[in-house]
Amino acid sequence: MSKLDFNRRSFLKAAAAMGVIASVRPVKDALAELITPAGGQETHWISGSKLNYRRDGLAKVMGQKVFAIDLRAKDMQGWPEQQSYALTIHLPRADRIYEGLDLSVLGEDFKPDVLLDAQSIAADGLRMPDPGFYGEFFVKKGELSPMLGHPVAIGIWHDYEKFRVANKRLRFNDAIFRFGAEMAQPARAPYVAARYVRVQGDDAYGEDKFSPMKQTVVWPPVDEKGVHWPDASHPAFGALMGESARIQSEMKEPGEGLRAFARKYYSQSIEHMAMEMENGLAWYDRTTGELHMVGAAQAPYGTAEHVMHMVKDSRLPLNKLDYISSYTVGYGQKEHQPFPFYVALASLYAEGRPVRLALDRWKHFQFALKRHPFDVETAISVDKEGKFQSLTCHMVGDGGGVTNFSPSVGTVAVTAAQSIYYFPQSDLSVVVNPSVGVTSGSMRGYGSVQSMAYTEMLVDEIAAEIGLDAIELRRRNVLKSSMKNTQGASPSGHLRIGEILDIAAKDPLWTEREKRKADYEAANPGMRYGVGFGAVQKDFGTGAEASIAELEITPEGRLKMRHIANEIGTGSTTSQMVAVEPILGRPADDVDFAVNHWDNMPLESKDEPYTTPQAKEDELARNPFWVPRMVSPVSASNSAYYFRHATQQAAQLLLKLCLWPAAQSIWSSKAGGGQLLPSATTEDMLEWRDGMLVAEGMEPLSFARLAAHAHEKGMVTGVCVHAFNRWAWAKADFTVEGVKFQPFIDALSVKYGQGASDAKKAAMTHGGYAFVPRDKVYFPPVQRTNAGTVYYAPCATMVELAVSSGTGKVNILSHKTWLECGTQIVPELVSGQIQGGVVMGIGHALYEDLPRDATGPGNGQWGLNRYHVPRASEVAVWTAQGNVLPPLSRTDPPKGMAEVVMIPVIAACVNAVANATGKRFYATPLTPEKIREVL
Repeated sequence: MSKLDFNRRSFLKAAAAMGVIASVRPVKDALAELITPAGGQETHWISGSKLNYRRDGLAKVMGQKVFAIDLRAKDMQGWPEQQSYALTIHLPRADRIYEGLDLSVLGEDFKPDVLLDAQSIAADGLRMPDPGFYGEFFVKKGELSPMLGHPVAIGIWHDYEKFRVANKRLRFNDAIFRFGAEMAQPARAPYVAARYVRVQGDDAYGEDKFSPMKQTVVWPPVDEKGVHWPDASHPAFGALMGESARIQSEMKEPGEGLRAFARKYYSQSIEHMAMEMENGLAWYDRTTGELHMVGAAQAPYGTAEHVMHMVKDSRLPLNKLDYISSYTVGYGQKEHQPFPFYVALASLYAEGRPVRLALDRWKHFQFALKRHPFDVETAISVDKEGKFQSLTCHMVGDGGGVTNFSPSVGTVAVTAAQSIYYFPQSDLSVVVNPSVGVTSGSMRGYGSVQSMAYTEMLVDEIAAEIGLDAIELRRRNVLKSSMKNTQGASPSGHLRIGEILDIAAKDPLWTEREKRKADYEAANPGMRYGVGFGAVQKDFGTGAEASIAELEITPEGRLKMRHIANEIGTGSTTSQMVAVEPILGRPADDVDFAVNHWDNMPLESKDEPYTTPQAKEDELARNPFWVPRMVSPVSASNSAYYFRHATQQAAQLLLKLCLWPAAQSIWSSKAGGGQLLPSATTEDMLEWRDGMLVAEGMEPLSFARLAAHAHEKGMVTGVCVHAFNRWAWAKADFTVEGVKFQPFIDALSVKYGQGASDAKKAAMTHGGYAFVPRDKVYFPPVQRTNAGTVYYAPCATMVELAVSSGTGKVNILSHKTWLECGTQIVPELVSGQIQGGVVMGIGHALYEDLPRDATGPGNGQWGLNRYHVPRASEVAVWTAQGNVLPPLSRTDPPKGMAEVVMIPVIAACVNAVANATGKRFYATPLTPEKIREVL
């Protein structure tokens, strides 16, 4: 996974090695009106400290072109206006040899001006970058496709009307493919296999006997015959495998006073259903070797670097790459997806014209990344007091035709299986296999949807079997602060899922559920009423998160921000702007996001935070310019916690190095030490009141006055920080103008005001900033990679529904969600995430499903005409409630919660249907047909 998370420095180094002038820049650099409303008026998204709307809100609702799918060549400055149109052609089957295309249905009038296939691009030496991860571009003639929906060709039309007619004639027309003999798929090795074994020591808080943190994760060898699990004699894994065998045996034959409950579950494949389908725009000038691209990607550097690798060994010149990263929405589907490379490929053969390649909804179903389906075997042993003793979980996933993120999704999924509970011992294993299905990749929930929701279903069934209230059983077994997770790591901070359980247990919907059931069913003959509950806590982050943020004040008192965050629909750009307000008394005035050029942060990194040995990292850390990772893509719910951390560290240092010294200087400027001398004012007394900096009765100072004074005196007026987290924050010792401090960052640059001395001005050699070498750095140990996760956001949902005994249709009557996400940066954005997440969860629980065989979306016959996305009438819009726990203190950090809110509602829906019907269900979605079968 680490090799795919590229950053600007590795990107530029690769470009230099290949002799390419390369850049990645945000779409706002190409479209100056990105967030300017019609009429050219300044966008007032903030009034004082009140957020009026999202920073990009007006641009979106007024129809401005901020998404890649909206852009055309004529919108791009300096591009030719005449645009060509490309179309990918995908195989609908994977059981017969592909022998070529027959496009006679198009006739001479509508045939493509250019047709690309495996043979034509091979002649120029082009192939997919990292084919082990992304697969190959096209299936060759005479070969069997490894998956349904694999592309075999790209057609390019220079005339739109011809393109439109050709597209219509080719759609759903399988006669254009020539097939040979039937052939079985050859055996392929699993994409991943792993095992996590933990056995506690004397108690839940002490040293473990065995755990991944203490020993290792078991990584067995795999080949075409499958997984070869080691035995107890293995030199590295033997002890862990011996414990695994013991736990499995005890689960089959529980000891005295224990009962074991084992069930098999199935979590289906689903479509992301992003409203923006895969698309891109590119222009290649073969005479100059310049390639310009507009793409929808969550990891723009990785995409751009792979484009360079795609072309570097070919016969086509690439002297310049200008990659423009647009706004997008994908919730994972547009992270490390292969589609942008097809856009680049089409442009190389578009005969000097810009070309647009965009999937329609049918082809998006046929080729875009899907959620991994999993077969899950979960077992829990419980004692007479209702305390859990052991957890085993074995997950077998379907990764589809190409590896992509299957290894990462699989391991995240199985380590999340413990949900909100503590288990003294656990044995968790996962295997993700290849198949002919559409490739599975990143998606909101990232594997934990497929494990935690089903653990919650089992816990609910255990409660019914042992005669205990379902929430009470959860309360007896909840994971408490400083207890260990199944990897042997203690989660960060105070775990508050217990508070949520206490609140939910007292809710009238729960305490009165039996009376409500009787009353409802009496008033609605033929309907069965049920209430269900689910509670989970989801990690956020990847275990190697890095961010850069810059804050600077102008002489006029404006606050300027630059940040790496880019917008993917979550509102992260808005939240970063607001995050400085508690520290600096105001949000940022001028903001520049998706920044890719950081000359003021001259750092070095090989970007190998997961694999660098500890001894090597200790050696590298002696270089003050070295960091384990430069920046992270926007993913894994990382903006609210990880990106915000860098933002607020920059704000705190601006307060410490600029505003506090400026205030001291003003307060002590009069004779005899002024008003400051008689006081005992210290930095920790500072606070903002009505936009003024105050402390212990000192004269209130406006931001503008402080800024002007700081510039006049040549004080620090700008800071740029780099932060790194490996399930713990890096920190470092710095000295600036004699002041020593230890912030939770690993690199710092500062800028001095207009009145700075010649020496200070001479030091500002890096993008107008002075780089401050750290005195000493403290990076989290490499071993913490095995922690799996330590940051959790807890969430619970209660669902009230009714089931028709005649049709099996489920009608959701109401639902309540409780979330703990620390300090909310923008409560309106949190509310939106809750609403959207609950709807996605309802879709997974009740409606959305994609077959994994030849009848599935890879055959090109799937669209919204047959894929059921929840409608407003099906999600109880007007009776929905979202409740957020208040933070424990004013310093509680915000938590990444965009993923967790979609998970508990899945279990709540299934448990509610069980409560309504008296029947347990073990596979989602719960369609009317499945419910009718048991009724």
